[in-house]
Amino acid sequence: MSAWKIHQFGKKPILKNPILIEGLPGIGNVGKVAVDFIIDELKAKKLYGFFSYTFPHSVFVNEKNLVELPSIDMYYKKTKNYDLLFLAGDVQPIDEVGSYEFSDMILDIAEEFKCSEIITLGGIGLHEIPKHPKVYCTANNKEIIKRYKKKVDINEKLYGVVGPIVGVSGLLIGLSKRRKIDAISLLAETFGHPMYLGVAGAKENLKVLEKKFDLDINLKKLEKEISDMESELIKKTKELTDVSKTTAIKKIKSKFKDVNYIG
Repeated sequence: MSAWKIHQFGKKPILKNPILIEGLPGIGNVGKVAVDFIIDELKAKKLYGFFSYTFPHSVFVNEKNLVELPSIDMYYKKTKNYDLLFLAGDVQPIDEVGSYEFSDMILDIAEEFKCSEIITLGGIGLHEIPKHPKVYCTANNKEIIKRYKKKVDINEKLYGVVGPIVGVSGLLIGLSKRRKIDAISLLAETFGHPMYLGVAGAKENLKVLEKKFDLDINLKKLEKEISDMESELIKKTKELTDVSKTTAIKKIKSKFKDVNYIG
């Protein structure tokens, strides 16, 4: 039995060299907040739903007092400048094998659609809340970094600042190199506490994407939606943090002391 099941919603679209943008939960939920906001703003359509037995063994209780399984979904949007794919969800796979299998499956889809580029979004956990979060970047080759730096102000001097990039955000960048797909990770500073919602960091990542792709998204609206997003995201973070991250963080901390976790 396969560990992964994919459900397709509607007819498969024809996309022109789309760009895949990933934003799954991580430190401060920076990537998740950013991608969820773009999906909502652009009214992106759901394309795939993913299910796996490597998801955290938990369910959510919704506002109707009924349970919901955690989910990861892929959306798409055709814009005037770029066709886009978005990877969003409540969780990440909780073990190493599941993370690799899932990342490879997503890259299979990226190849099928002939994605020209992959972007992963995440947070850099700091010991204090940053007043003005910086955005760093790393990639699987230098050329894609040069292309971004021509349009946006991002810091590529990441070596020695942070530790390893854990989870799908890192693996998509690393594994895509084998497939000769350009990939870059945008990492915004945020507070490293598991209950902190890194909206400010997410906003900085969104500014980079807006400048790069001219998405015509209303960043002021993000501030207005903080209260609505905050209660739901914090609840899910609290419920799933221990289940989905404890093992990985313990392994990292045993090898690397006093380094920041990214994801």
